[in-house]
Amino acid sequence: MKRIVKECTIIQSQEVPIREKNIVLIGFMGVGKTTIGQLVAKKLYRDFIDIDEEINQSFDLPTTEIFRLHGEAEFRRVERETIVHHCAHSRLKVIALGGGAYMQEEVRRVCLDHCIVFLIDLSWDSWKDRLPLILDSRPVLQNKTLEEIEELFLTRKAAYSLHNSRVDADQLEPEKTAEEIVQSIKTVWDIYQPHHG
Repeated sequence: MKRIVKECTIIQSQEVPIREKNIVLIGFMGVGKTTIGQLVAKKLYRDFIDIDEEINQSFDLPTTEIFRLHGEAEFRRVERETIVHHCAHSRLKVIALGGGAYMQEEVRRVCLDHCIVFLIDLSWDSWKDRLPLILDSRPVLQNKTLEEIEELFLTRKAAYSLHNSRVDADQLEPEKTAEEIVQSIKTVWDIYQPHHG
């Protein structure tokens, strides 16, 4: 069976032991980061944080309304501050980022410096089949042609290439994807910080 999870490269940060680092899930909108993140958190006995949900709670509005009333720039500012707070000041969490968050350099830097970053990767052909299910709830997709959405998909894919590991979710159900991530993380833990006993 071919390995779905690609090699996991970690730069050991000075202060947080690898087994206590937050696990951050990145990927395009609609790839299943929230569902998979909840499963990974459950399997690792960790708390789960959905950054978009945190932002919605802070505004007491859904994302589409935040964009409409406050604009994307304000959403991105709050998004950045929320991610920096959780990534730099907490441990033992599984954190799902919104699809556009990782386009911000400060977000990429804090995630890679303090956490283990997993890309949940989906091909364009697999992803576009999901488009009708997610279109209404994603403000950055509103009023865009399929070609414009594909351009956005490819632009973001370039930023997502900065990660510690990736899982190819094209052929996998969320449960299986989560299991692949957990196994990969446990392997990394044992390589970088083996249990002595």
